[in-house]
Amino acid sequence: MSALLEVKNLKKYFRTARGTLHAVDDVSFSVEEGKTLGVVGESGCGKSTLGRTILRLHDATEGQVLYQGRDITQVNRRELKQLRQDMQMIFQDPFSSLDPRMSVSQLIAEPLIIYKKCSSRAALIQKVEELMDTVGLARRLVNTYPHELDGGRRQRIGVARALSLDPKFIVCDEPVSALDVSIQAQILNLMQDLQEERNLTYLFITHNMSVVKHISDRILVMYLGTVVELADAQEMFRNRLHPYTKALLAAVPIPALREKQPRKLLKGEISSPIDPKPGCRFASRCPYATELCRTQSPGLEEVLPGHYVSCHRVREINQL
Repeated sequence: MSALLEVKNLKKYFRTARGTLHAVDDVSFSVEEGKTLGVVGESGCGKSTLGRTILRLHDATEGQVLYQGRDITQVNRRELKQLRQDMQMIFQDPFSSLDPRMSVSQLIAEPLIIYKKCSSRAALIQKVEELMDTVGLARRLVNTYPHELDGGRRQRIGVARALSLDPKFIVCDEPVSALDVSIQAQILNLMQDLQEERNLTYLFITHNMSVVKHISDRILVMYLGTVVELADAQEMFRNRLHPYTKALLAAVPIPALREKQPRKLLKGEISSPIDPKPGCRFASRCPYATELCRTQSPGLEEVLPGHYVSCHRVREINQL
């Protein structure tokens, strides 16, 4: 299956009073059509910035974002507007991402009006009602406002807006992190059903390892703007190789009272992403770090078929 999206050596830097913040630093990956790539990592690792840079909500500092073979970092504003019909985003906070002055019907209809997708008022109303049915929003809520709804219904509005233009690729920026567990399951199941029905491709950003295991085909682990590990979802949970990924997965609670999971406590200071020095970003917290790790940045290397790791000592640590 061909890749719908390819990201090559993508960088996004921000100027700050203290120096240059390397939010996304030399990130490369691809996503096959109809599949889900999960992006995980601690808060502040650059996950959301990566998603926004891919969609040109932020302009990239360097690198390429190839959508169906076309580099969208080089397109002009008019071409970008047309591309955004195919590339949408579901935002993390379902309250702040919605205009509080607009009703449910107005929020869902807004993209349809901007892109002139409906020829008449009746067609617009019908399309809005169809989208509400698709995402599980009762039609009686058509004239309600976001503050009158719970988090789950608000997020369904966000999903409906993202689907309104029939996109092929959706960046999901922690779409369930602000919801209760039972509502999380409903939204995740809805997104999987929509993916199957419409052959959607997802970039699913989250810090919840249980969620990413449930929904992803491949998983990319980020640390301070860099990729430390990339593999198929089952392979990642069965055979994690990077010390950071091991610590991240060890933190996932096991629902068993008598079974104890050994914890991998990370010690040391988190290195600054502002004007970072050469070397592995994880070296200050890694129990296996050597002088090489502190002075030379590791590249992303395929150590097993389809399994990529950025670590100088990965073979030694895992005896590969």
